Amino acid sequence: MLLSLHNISKGYGSEAEGTYRKVLDGLSLSLNQGESIAILGPSGSGKTTLLSILGTLDFPDSGNIYFKAPSATAEILESSFTEKDNILSYSQKELEHFRNRQIGFVFQFHHLLPQCTLLENILLPTLTIKDKTKREATLARARVLMARVGILQYRNQFPNQLSGGECQRAALVRALINNPGLLLADEPTGALDEDNVNRLADLLLEINKQDGVSLIVVTHSISLAARMDKVYELKNGSLHLKNSAQ
Repeated sequence: MLLSLHNISKGYGSEAEGTYRKVLDGLSLSLNQGESIAILGPSGSGKTTLLSILGTLDFPDSGNIYFKAPSATAEILESSFTEKDNILSYSQKELEHFRNRQIGFVFQFHHLLPQCTLLENILLPTLTIKDKTKREATLARARVLMARVGILQYRNQFPNQLSGGECQRAALVRALINNPGLLLADEPTGALDEDNVNRLADLLLEINKQDGVSLIVVTHSISLAARMDKVYELKNGSLHLKNSAQ
C-alpha cells in the first residue's frame, strides 16, 4: 500500500451565506505501489479538487491521507500506516519536500516556461539540489528520460519551436525527474491529437509498469481509462469502482 485516503470531505462557499457546496463527501481510496487508477466523472464533479488534495496543492476540510514512500523490499500493508505517515500533519517545509520528491504532476497543458529550453524546463524541479555530484546525476537522468520519450534531440530548443505532443512529453519527463513514487495526471491527453494521445498513453503505462511508479489519471477518455488497473467514477462526492483488471 502506497497511499490511503480516509473519509475525505471538501466543500466551497459559505454555509452562513447559503453558498456552501460539498464537492467531496467522505471519500476513501487506497492505492498500491505500482498500481494505475483512472478517475472518470463529469465536469464539476470534483476530480481536479481530489487530484489537488492528493498532490497537497489543496487540503480537505476533514479526513486523513496516509502515504508511505515506495519500498523495494516489502509490500506496505494498510495496517502499517502510522500517524507520522499522515501527510496532513506535515509542516509546510515537510510538505514542500514531500511534494517535490514523491509527487509528479502532468496537466492538460504542458505549462513549460517559454523562455527556457526543453532541458532547462525539465530540470526546474531540481534547482534546490546543491551537491555537484547529485546535479550531474540528475542531468544524466534527464537525458536518459528525454531519449526514452523521443525528445533528446530537442533539448536545446524552446517550447514554441515544438509540437504540442513533444511539449507534453517534456512535461512528463519533468514530472519524473525526481523519481517520484506517485504520478498524478489531470486530463494529460486532453489537448492532444489522436496520434499523440496514443503515444502519451503508451508512455504513461510503460513508466507505470516498468518503473513501478503508481499512477492516478483524471480523464474524460474512456479508452485511456480502460487501460488502467482500476477505473473509478467520482459521483456525488465519492468514488465508485466501475471495473478492475485485478
